Amino acid sequence: MKSTTIKSLALAAALALTLTACGGSDDPAPAGGGGGETGAADGGGGGGLVGTGTGDECVIEDAVPVGAALSLTGAAGSYGESQKRGLELAAEDLAKKGGVTYDLKIEDDQTDSKQGITVFEAFTKDRSVIIGPTLSNTAFQAQPIAQEAGVPVLAISNTAAGITEQGDYIFRDSLTEGQVIPQTVAKAVSTYDLKNVVLMYSNDDAFTESGFKVFEAAVQDEGVTAAKVLTFSKTDTDFRTLLTEAKAANPDAIFVSGLIEAAIPLVTQARELGIDVPIVGGNGFNNPKLMTDAGDAAEGIVVGAAWNSASEGELNKAFQEAFEAKFSAKPDQFAAQAYAGMTIIDAAVRAGCSGERDAIRDGLKGIKDLDTVLGTFSINADRDAEHEAVVQVIKDGAFTVLP
Repeated sequence: MKSTTIKSLALAAALALTLTACGGSDDPAPAGGGGGETGAADGGGGGGLVGTGTGDECVIEDAVPVGAALSLTGAAGSYGESQKRGLELAAEDLAKKGGVTYDLKIEDDQTDSKQGITVFEAFTKDRSVIIGPTLSNTAFQAQPIAQEAGVPVLAISNTAAGITEQGDYIFRDSLTEGQVIPQTVAKAVSTYDLKNVVLMYSNDDAFTESGFKVFEAAVQDEGVTAAKVLTFSKTDTDFRTLLTEAKAANPDAIFVSGLIEAAIPLVTQARELGIDVPIVGGNGFNNPKLMTDAGDAAEGIVVGAAWNSASEGELNKAFQEAFEAKFSAKPDQFAAQAYAGMTIIDAAVRAGCSGERDAIRDGLKGIKDLDTVLGTFSINADRDAEHEAVVQVIKDGAFTVLP
């Protein structure tokens, strides 16, 4: 298993952050860190994780152990790598803030539910809180392990319905498909005067199936006719037969719920076949690879999102500048949600000035009107995220806000 461990230890007079990349064995080995990790392994206890003061004045002696299960390889590898960068940058920035530091351990779930379960099982032994996993499919399988162990989880990209219903330790900072897609559909319908559309989705993935159901309901609510519903596998790369069938329906637009690996060939082949109507994608389309790999074929694609680079706010501006300086690349929504995830956890820790599991859970429940790179952010009674969504269109090779 590949792993990355980020150690951040604070002293009263100086703060240092050490980033250590290491290869692991098949069984995740506990990251070093002394009393904080021992306390977490024992269920969140340990005097070193209980500090003094609150909020910005909070001081905790030991680094709070955080685990992140991300898809660094496999079908969702591009999402996971972006998330990893967002978490690493946030850990660095929080170390500069002072008072509280984080021992962040990142493990690869390999875009595989079984591996995700293995990673979660390891994290319940030595982490105070878990971030991830990248995909909803894996989340549904792995989250019950954390719930049973009493370890809070913050999902940073899981948008399928039912994620937080798995227990009172499960939270997310990612807007659900049910929050974003209806706004996207309404905007697309009004902008392009849509009357008749085709729906496409991969029917072997919980996230994309959930997205399709929301698309279907939203289209119906807008009074638009769904002329065809076409399904494919998340591993498919040749969509010409399906697209030919879609074209024959003479739609005003095509709505697609799929992962980026399907999105790239699908939109490319659609344009090759002369399909020039708007294509509206779900959250899986929120990836710069769409523009990089599909090129001109990506122009005009509409995507609902939780974040856009043009979104207002000094935090968002500073985040983008720091991300580009560190990685020589622009951040995407997945990096932004990951970065926000660490800052949300930090706010939860500082609320009770404790790195213990139950204290973090209680702190997450109390997140309200927090200033983040995603905008003003709250966690509602269902432990879901609440903040403003944005509808984007790809223009000149970049995501821009659809006017």
